[in-house]
Amino acid sequence: MAAGEAGSAVLGRAADKLFSLSGLFAVYKPKGPTSAGVLNLLKERLLAEAGVQTNGNNRNQVLKIGHGGTLDSAAAGVLVVGIGKGTKMLRTMLAGSKKYTAIGLLGKATDTLDATGKVTEEKPYDQITKGDLENVLQKFTGDIMQVPPLYSALKKDGERLSTLVKRGEAVEAKPARPVRVYSLSLRQFQPPLFTLDVECGGGFYVRSLVSDIGKELSTCATMQELTRTKHGPFTLEEHTLYEDKWTIDEIARSLEHCMSLLPGEPSRKKLKTAHPGETAVSCE
Repeated sequence: MAAGEAGSAVLGRAADKLFSLSGLFAVYKPKGPTSAGVLNLLKERLLAEAGVQTNGNNRNQVLKIGHGGTLDSAAAGVLVVGIGKGTKMLRTMLAGSKKYTAIGLLGKATDTLDATGKVTEEKPYDQITKGDLENVLQKFTGDIMQVPPLYSALKKDGERLSTLVKRGEAVEAKPARPVRVYSLSLRQFQPPLFTLDVECGGGFYVRSLVSDIGKELSTCATMQELTRTKHGPFTLEEHTLYEDKWTIDEIARSLEHCMSLLPGEPSRKKLKTAHPGETAVSCE
């Protein structure tokens, strides 16, 4: 077999393996890019490794892949990815529990409720003690009502609220909605900074939590850093693939391990991929 033919055969096997992948796994989303941007980079890496030619938007039609819940650009951590028929399982991930570590800053509020926004208010915080903060956390545990931030992926008339706000349009805050906080604890308190560990259900905004905590303490607060440490059964330490592991073989190994974590899904490991012509699904 000529060298060129051998190379084509290797690429053919890689492409076959890529399109046979099916299930859920987790990747690390760094601070900076959007969740969609990370997913696009992952797709490009895999298609390039498999030698699949892509032209513009056609890449979305050759690999069925999506993610199970947006992380803000400024946040880092676990991003659950579905590939093949695994994309149909992503919606269940949206409602599943998630764990975060968040760093809040007392004494300042911003329009985005995080460090990327413009400062809108400053208040003294010297009077606040560690005990004050721990006592306030109890009010935000369990089933609570929360107003989502204006700068969010929530939509009005088909457009994200954040897009409308940035365009200068008047946007009314969404009404408070029920959310669930399974656990909330103070990891560290070094005024003006405080670090929280949060486990919550779907639809919860940690930025709103930090802001609401500031108001409850008669000051203001904004989120400085956010890391998702767990999403469903997938943890940052054990299951998350960093960018240097974004290869077909590594993902195949990860799928085998991760799919065994899902209750009642033992047969999912052997699922065949959907037809390559199907459009990619991205759940946000």
